[in-house]
Parts: sequence; structure tokens; C-alpha cells
Amino acid sequence: MNRDKLNTGQKALQINLDAKKYGTFAEIGAGQEVARWFFHVGKASGTVAKTISAYDMAVSDAIYGPSDRYVSRKRLQAMLDLEFDLLLQRLAKTRGSNCTFFAFADTVATKQGLKPGVEEGQGWLGIKFQAHPLGDPSTIIIHTRLLDWETPRQQEAVGVLGVNLIHAAFYQHTDPISLIGTLLDGLTSQRVEVDMIKFSGPAFTGVDNRLMALQLVEQWLTEAALFTADGESVIPGELLYKKPVLLERGSFRPLTNPMLDMLERVQEMFVKEPALQGEPPVTMFEMTLRQLQVGDAIDHRDFLDRVDTLGALGKPVLISNFLRYHRLVTYLSHHTQKPIGLPIGLVRLRDILDEKFYTDLPGGLMESLGQLFKNGAKLYVYPSLDKKTDRLTTVENLEVAPHLRHLYAHLVENQFIVDIKNYNADTLKIYSGEVLAKIHSGDESLSKLIPTPIFEVIKAKKLFGWQQKAPAVTA
Repeated sequence: MNRDKLNTGQKALQINLDAKKYGTFAEIGAGQEVARWFFHVGKASGTVAKTISAYDMAVSDAIYGPSDRYVSRKRLQAMLDLEFDLLLQRLAKTRGSNCTFFAFADTVATKQGLKPGVEEGQGWLGIKFQAHPLGDPSTIIIHTRLLDWETPRQQEAVGVLGVNLIHAAFYQHTDPISLIGTLLDGLTSQRVEVDMIKFSGPAFTGVDNRLMALQLVEQWLTEAALFTADGESVIPGELLYKKPVLLERGSFRPLTNPMLDMLERVQEMFVKEPALQGEPPVTMFEMTLRQLQVGDAIDHRDFLDRVDTLGALGKPVLISNFLRYHRLVTYLSHHTQKPIGLPIGLVRLRDILDEKFYTDLPGGLMESLGQLFKNGAKLYVYPSLDKKTDRLTTVENLEVAPHLRHLYAHLVENQFIVDIKNYNADTLKIYSGEVLAKIHSGDESLSKLIPTPIFEVIKAKKLFGWQQKAPAVTA
């Protein structure tokens, strides 16, 4: 069968008719929506060893162990591990040489109506499977947001998504990028969002989960994906839930001393905000797809170079499709109601106040600013030095359009826009152009322009086209 022409039922039937696929379905929360497809299309005896649905918390705990949260990655992993091990214990001797065993699991919470104060539906789905008989298992785990308003529609979406995941694991595991592209077959991004994916095991040797996170955004399965400094894919709630957030946006090719100084100075100011009550913020970096584009394409090697340098600073990285700051803040506010601090340069501030970027919004610039600042977000603005005129531009002397002066004054007076005063004046003389030139020539003086950990990783891994200077020739 041609994968492009298969609907959900045809995918389930193809698996049922494949004598080498045999496994267990364990589902919590949204009903046995995935297993139902395999029974519905017929020939399920060729695929289904067992189905289980442990709705009662005490029953679930007795089977999979105690858990603080039942719709969680931890619970899903426990389900996958136990069910796969049981399958091997019971059937390896009789079927092991002829079958590739699998355990599929999901734990899902649906919600009735997406109203203010009502959490949306969401869940974890995963499959642990053998790519070859008697082989060690590999695993794919995903997290999904269910965006339909009605519970039955959310349940239906879980069923389709689960079948897609199982089918992709069996028939597209050699090409993870194509595999990701099949997950929303029969669905739309208006109904389902997949905002986290993790591949592990021998079937995915060499797969970089940071690139897979990028693929979720690049292929429009989600608007943003997040991973930690060590490359672990996470959902925003795992890092941001009820936490203040300090986020710096940039292209990071690479992060320079001015950018680090900006972040550190803002952090000093941000932690003193009364609303934080002494709670340390989650500090992170963010890049948009547009900042990763070279022409119409995204250079994946260049992306990894940037991520490697940011990882040296020990901060999580967010990849997004949010061109405008108000959409970024709306996204962050969905995961935390705590304050959000955004360090930015003068050029970015000018863009935020430029009306031409908001012609598609009914309320134009005012609508954008309303969304940007409504949840307590603040812009902390780093000054700019004109290299030719030596003129310093700050929040206080920034020139804005005459008809926006009162609006700008209001934002500054009420501290929605805050001037960074305690900056390192020497860093203002560093420009990204000379940084890249020194990287390409392998100039050791680069170490004075960028943070030491980043310089070391660029040099060690030869990132961004680093070329060590040839030694001088002696007579």
C-alpha cells in the first residue's frame, strides 16, 4: 500500500494483516480509542495480544506504581516498560523468533469546552517496539494538545493519532523526518498539536532529538518546541509551570558578550521585581524559524551549531514560529501566570513599535501591545551605540513617531518598557559582523568578544566554519 493514500482504517488493517507485528495496548483516560481502531477494521487477532484500561487510580497504581500525576511522561514510561516486559515474559518463547513485539500506551485527559479557566485536553502517547525479531526495543514518545471543544472529538483525535504513531513506528522508523510528517494524517493542526517527541533505542541510533524538535515546528505540528541544555525534549509545562520566565530572543550565531551582558543585567533587575517574591526565574533562549533560514531553507547543521553554543551556557532553548513578541508572550502565558521578562535591544524595540508589522491585526499596533503587556510582561531594553557617530541611544532618548510619543511615554512611565542602565559600556563596541569574521579566520582574539564557554565549544567542535590560523612559516 502507498502510505500517502492510507486512511486511519487502512493503516490499522495493514498492521493487522502483518503477521510479524504483535503487541499490547494500554490506555488511560480517553477510552480505548486506539485499540478500538484495530478491532473495528477486523483481523485484530493477528495484532492484539492484550488491551487494558486502568481507569481507577488505585488500580493504575497497583499495576504501574504510584504517581503524583497520571497524565505524565513518567506514567507513560512506566506503562510502556511494564507492558513490553510482560509481553516478552509470556510470549518470547513461542513467538519471539517470528514476531516484532510492541507495547503501545497512552494516558490522556480530555476536557469539555475550551473556556477561560478550563484546562485544554492533553496527553502522552508512546510505543516501545522491536524493529527486528529478538531485537532490543526502541521507543517513540510524543505529547499532544487536544484542541477540539467537544470531548468525543478529542477522543476521536487520540484514536487517529495513536494509529498514526504505531504505523509510523513500524513502517517509517528508518526515516524519522518522514515519520513526523505522518503523525497528523487524517487530522489538522487546528485539532491536534504535537509539541514534543523523543526517539530512543537502536532503531534511532544517530538521531538527534534537537533536530526532531525543530522538525515539529518546521512541519507545523506545533508552533514551538522546547529542549533542555543537554538536548532533552520537554513540554513547556515541565519547565515553566507556575514559574517566572526570563527569555532572550536572538539568532545566536553565536551569542556575543553584549547579548550575555544584556541577559545578566536584566536578570539582576528582574529578580528584584516584587511580583517574583524572591523566586528565581526560568532563564531560556529562543530562536524563530525565520532566524534559522538561509534563503528558503533551514540549515540544520547551522542550527545544531547554535544549539551547541547555547548548551554551553546551561540554558533551555525554545524554537518557535512566533515572529512577533506578543504571540511569544501569549504562548508563555499559557504555561505560567508568573511575570515574564524580555531582554531586547533598541533595534527590536523599534520593530515592536513599528505599525507596519501589524496591518493584519484588527486593532493594529494597539492590539499587539495589549496582548504583549496584559499578563505582566516587561521589555528590558539594552542601549545601542552608533559606531560612526558614537551616539548612545537609550529608552530615554529613543525617537518615535510623533503620533506615538504619548503612547510610548505611557509604556515607559508605567514600566512596561524599562531602561537597562547598569550595562558594560565596553560590550557596546562589539558587533556580530566582526565576530563572524574572526570565527571564519580562526582568530584567537574572538575569545574577548564572546563568552568563554562558547568560545571553547566553537574552537573544539569547529562550529560556524571555524578555521584555525595556520602556524607562521619560519626561515
